[in-house]
Amino acid sequence: MNSIENPKSKIENSARVTVVGSFAVGLTLRAERFPVKGETLLGRDFDLGPGGKGSNQAVQAARLGADVEFIARLGQDNFGAIGDALYAAENVGTKYLLHTDKRNTGVGFIVLDARGDNFIILDPGANALFTPADVEHARERIENSDVVITQLEIPLETAGHALKLARDANVISILNPAPATRVPPDILKNADIVTPNETELRILLGHAPDAPIPSIDLCHALLQLGVQTVILTRGAQGALVVTAGGYHVMAAMQIQVVDTTGAGDAFNGTLATYLASGMPLEPATRHAIAAGALACAKLGVIPALPNAAQVNEFLRGE
Repeated sequence: MNSIENPKSKIENSARVTVVGSFAVGLTLRAERFPVKGETLLGRDFDLGPGGKGSNQAVQAARLGADVEFIARLGQDNFGAIGDALYAAENVGTKYLLHTDKRNTGVGFIVLDARGDNFIILDPGANALFTPADVEHARERIENSDVVITQLEIPLETAGHALKLARDANVISILNPAPATRVPPDILKNADIVTPNETELRILLGHAPDAPIPSIDLCHALLQLGVQTVILTRGAQGALVVTAGGYHVMAAMQIQVVDTTGAGDAFNGTLATYLASGMPLEPATRHAIAAGALACAKLGVIPALPNAAQVNEFLRGE
């Protein structure tokens, strides 16, 4: 079983993070409230830009100075070209980035209300064609990484193969189980760290999203399946770090919320980067909480992802 704290001691910008995940173009609108069935509302602040949980996390890690490689599938269309341009601009590695003419690039429709809450409808497009064989082609990179992180906007078996390759190579593996789905124990056992929110925690273990089961009990259920650490993200309540040795409550950081859409991706990309740099778990989680808060302060995902200087300045002000 892997050690969560990376034994390598090195500076942040030599941290090797491999992201196995999704790319989608997000089309965002803001309205005062969410519509009800059959209702048309006037919106504003339309934005079209790159997204997808894996892509966002790769960009976040790169902005913090990590050596990042992104493994994914895009379509051969104008939306796919948006991704190519993004990675060139953000210094995200694309050696294992694949394109297909069989499906469109993934697309997400995002609606924000006046409080900054959101709902999202996603067409996975080319992400649905992303296979374990595609991940296998990147085996060498995964084996030479410090952290591998994956999510669930790609086929479950593909994410699972990435976790298995990382476990076999004694590389720290992170599963961000979003969007929420039930995850079989044979996949969960290969995740060193799982980072659900309250709803995802329940669904990934096969419960109803609002099941009245204490979250700490569900975190311990994940530990019993072989997960080493559960970091339960709780929005304005911060995070709960649960290990076999106990749990630690980590407070949220206060900020004026504009758009919560990319907060989870900022959190996970930052967590992966600081763990890859050799930082211990709890301070790495604190940095991740700071990045997640900063990501809520601007409209849109990519514009809101902070760099290392912004994260450090924010932490100094707490």
